[in-house]
Amino acid sequence: MLFNTYVFQVGLVAVLLDRFRSLLMLSALYLTFSIVLHSWLMNLRWLNTNRFIWTDGLQVLFVFQRTASVLYYYFYKRTSEYLGDPRLYEDSPWLRELFARSRQ
Repeated sequence: MLFNTYVFQVGLVAVLLDRFRSLLMLSALYLTFSIVLHSWLMNLRWLNTNRFIWTDGLQVLFVFQRTASVLYYYFYKRTSEYLGDPRLYEDSPWLRELFARSRQ
C-alpha cells in the first residue's frame, strides 16, 4: 500500500519511512521473535518427540513474541487506517512544502 501513494510516486520515500518507522521496526522485531521461537520449538521437539519440553527460556521468548504480536497488530491496524488518508494520494500544499524542503 505504501507504494501506491502519491507521496511515494513523487519520491518522498523518507517521509513515508519516517511516518511508518515504528511499524517497520516492530514488524522486523516480531518476525525475528517468531522465527527464533518456532525454530527453538521445532528443534526441541525434533530431538525428543515422545515428551513435551518447555524450558524457562522458551517461556520468556514466548511472552516476548506474544507481546510483540499484540503491538504489531495494533500498529498494523493504525497504519492501515492512516493509509486511508486522502492527502497521501493527491497533491496538496503540505506535500509541496515537504518536496520544496527536500530539494534544498
